[in-house]
Amino acid sequence: MHAHVLVFPFPAQGHMIPLLDFTAQIAAAGLSVTVVVTPKNLPSLDRVLAAHPASITALVLPFPPHPALPAAAENLSQLPPDAFRFVLRALGDLRDPLLRWFRSHPSPPAAIISDLFLGWTHHLARQLGIRRYVFCPCGALAASIINSLWCEMPTRRNRHDDDEATEFPRIPNSPFYPWWQLSPLYRSYAEGDPVLEFIKDSFRANALSDGLILNTFLELEGVYLDYLAKELGHDRIWPIGPLLPPIEIGPVDRGGSSTVSISQISTWLDTCQDGTVVYVCFGSQTILSNKQLEELSLGLEKSGVKFILVVKDVMPSHNESDDYGMIPTEFENRVVGRGVVIRGWAPQVAILRHRAVCAFLTHCGWNSTLESIAAGVPMMAWPMGADQFANATLIENELGIAVRVYDGDEAAVDSNDVARHLVEATTSEKWMERRARAMALGKAARDATARGGSSFNNLDHFVSYLSKLHQ
Repeated sequence: MHAHVLVFPFPAQGHMIPLLDFTAQIAAAGLSVTVVVTPKNLPSLDRVLAAHPASITALVLPFPPHPALPAAAENLSQLPPDAFRFVLRALGDLRDPLLRWFRSHPSPPAAIISDLFLGWTHHLARQLGIRRYVFCPCGALAASIINSLWCEMPTRRNRHDDDEATEFPRIPNSPFYPWWQLSPLYRSYAEGDPVLEFIKDSFRANALSDGLILNTFLELEGVYLDYLAKELGHDRIWPIGPLLPPIEIGPVDRGGSSTVSISQISTWLDTCQDGTVVYVCFGSQTILSNKQLEELSLGLEKSGVKFILVVKDVMPSHNESDDYGMIPTEFENRVVGRGVVIRGWAPQVAILRHRAVCAFLTHCGWNSTLESIAAGVPMMAWPMGADQFANATLIENELGIAVRVYDGDEAAVDSNDVARHLVEATTSEKWMERRARAMALGKAARDATARGGSSFNNLDHFVSYLSKLHQ
C-alpha cells in the first residue's frame, strides 16, 4: 500500500496551480494523495483527478462562513484585495472538520502538505501526531523575507513615512524595501486584532513545521536556500521547481477559460518572425485601472511592436469596477493583425515557449517569473504587491534578465515610456544580452527538472522520505 498524504492548497490560482502540479508529480511517483478543496474550487482538480484517478482523491469540505466574506465566494479571484485576511481566517475553521475526518478514516494520511498561507495546519498535524510540510509557491528570496517579517516584526521609525526603508541585513545581498512595498497583510498587522493574531501565529508555525517545499531550483536561488536552511535549523528543504505542465495543454485545463483558443494563438504566433512579439500579462489577481490600460494600450499602438495583451475580467465585487479593466474603444480594431487581446485566462506557458516571443511585460508574480525564466524570455518588470518586489529584485539586480519599468499598482503609466521600452525590447543590444542570460537560465531550469537534475533528485528524495513514514 502506498504512503498516503493530505494536500491542502490555498484557493487562489497562483497558489493552487503549482501545488496541484506538484501533487500530480508525487502521485505519479507512487504516493496516494487526498486533496482538500471546497465545492466551488473542485473544478480546479479536474485535470489531476482525470490523470491520476487511482491515486488522487478529493476531500470536499464546505467553505467556512465568515461575516466579512460573501457567502458565494470561495476563491481569492472572486474577492477584493482587502478580503484576503478574512479568507485566511475562515479557512482556519476547517481544523475541526479535518480532525474528525482524520480520526474516522481507516487509513489516514501520514503527513500534511499545505500552502504557506495555511500555517495553522502545523497545529493540526501536531494534534494528530503526524508531519506537516510547507509548500511555498513563492521563491526562496521571497520566503526568506516573509519569514523575517513575521518572526522579527520590523517596524518604522516614523509611522507616517511609507518610503522609509525596511532592511533585511541577515538575508544574503541585504535586500531592503520601502515600507509601502512590503506585504500589505504584514503592514496591516495590529496587535490584539484576533484575525491578524491568528495570521501571525500561522506564519510563525511555518518556521516550526517539518520541512519546506519550494517552487524554485538550486541553480537559481542557491544562496537563499542555504540561508533558509541555516535560519530554520535543518536541511529538510526541497526545491523542486520550476513546476510546469509536462505537455502543452489547453487554457481551460490548467487555470480557466479564455476568449482565444490556444490553437488560434499558436497559429498567429507562427506567422511572426522569431523574437518580435512582446507578451503582456499581469496575472490572475491584478486589475489595471482604465487610465493605466489606456496609456498601456496607446504605448503598444505607438511602438509598432507585435504583441499579445491579456486583460483580466473584472469581478462585480471589485471596488469601483467601472474604473478598472476596460481597454479603450476601437483599440483592437486599430491593431488588427499586429496584436492579439485575450480576456480571461491565457495559455501562458505555451505563449512564452514560442520562438516569436522576445520579452514579457509582467507583474513579477512568481509563477509568471519562473515560467518566463524556464522559457528563456527576459522581462519588463512592473511589480504590484505581495512577493513581486522581491521577485523583481532577483531578476533585475541579481540575475540581469529584467529591467524595471514601473513600481506599484498605482503607478502613473506614460504611453511614450511604454513605447520606448517595447521598441528597446525588440531591437536593443542590451536586450539581446538579457535574452542570452535568460536562455542560459532556461537551460538550467530544464536541466534541473530533467532526470538526474537537482529538482528531479529533490522530488525523488522527498517521495522516498515520505514513503519511509508509512513503513
